[in-house]
Amino acid sequence: MTLYHIWCNLKAGVSDVAFADDVQQYFEHLRTRGAIEGYRITRRKLGLGPAHLPEFHIFIDFTDLAQLDQAFGHVASRRNPVEGFHHAVNSKVQDVTFALYRDFPDAERIRGEERF
Repeated sequence: MTLYHIWCNLKAGVSDVAFADDVQQYFEHLRTRGAIEGYRITRRKLGLGPAHLPEFHIFIDFTDLAQLDQAFGHVASRRNPVEGFHHAVNSKVQDVTFALYRDFPDAERIRGEERF
């Protein structure tokens, strides 16, 4: 599984619930089209967490890099309705940071080829 991480803060005056609703609509659009496997929206609790990471953390699950590329291609088309969903989320955030992780060890890992 390939895991795409997004950390962000909300712009001033943006409703946290409206943001969460927009994220859900956007990712449900992608999920129902097979562009992503799943997603999760999380928020820092009790102020705990590294100071350099923003308040919201979103995980998007992809089966592999090919599915990730397909999803990016769909969004990059900028056609509606995906453009409207993307804009509804993107226009509400700031301080955005991205990361890409994978389950480990995964199917691509060749056993016996470990580095020491």
